Amino acid sequence: MTDITIQNDEELNAAAAAIGAALGRRSIVLVGMMGVGKSSVGRRLSARLSIPFVDADAEIEQAAGMSIADIFAKYGEAYFRSGEARVIARLLESGPQVLAAGGGAFINEETRALIKAKGISIWLHAELDVLVRRITKRKNERPLLQDGDPTETLRRLLAEREPIYAQADLTIESREVAHDAVVAKTITSLAAFLREAASRRGAAGA
Repeated sequence: MTDITIQNDEELNAAAAAIGAALGRRSIVLVGMMGVGKSSVGRRLSARLSIPFVDADAEIEQAAGMSIADIFAKYGEAYFRSGEARVIARLLESGPQVLAAGGGAFINEETRALIKAKGISIWLHAELDVLVRRITKRKNERPLLQDGDPTETLRRLLAEREPIYAQADLTIESREVAHDAVVAKTITSLAAFLREAASRRGAAGA
């Protein structure tokens, strides 16, 4: 068992090094619903890749001088989304980094195009029951869950957003396993994606 763990860790380290070499100035952008683990997975991923981690929501709160819940309450969702798009556009100029985007950020077409141009998007996908279990504990921190039944709101948001999330470069299942297991899967999938992209560019230039 120990030999297998060491071998797997060596493989992950090699994959992480390959990712670092291939990224250049691009950002790895984690997208998906609230509760999928973008921040917790993102922090571990950035540590593995030895690049900074940035939480877009935290950056928005710092820029606004108030919490996201207060921004929603005082100015409304449209105002928040406009500010969110500006903050993410600014952050994308500062790669390489692991950037955790808010749940609705990728829905903005212009933001999606910027991420495509300056980053690699990874959709962390989780089933509804998983999201409900995770979010129930912190419902008061989620502005979109303040009115009505949170489960039904999540169900509606999933139906609206999943076809757009599916446009991300990669999809990783955020299951009820250790975050490190999700990170390991992300690293191996991302390394393979970058290898394939480099191979396609090489074939096109041949």
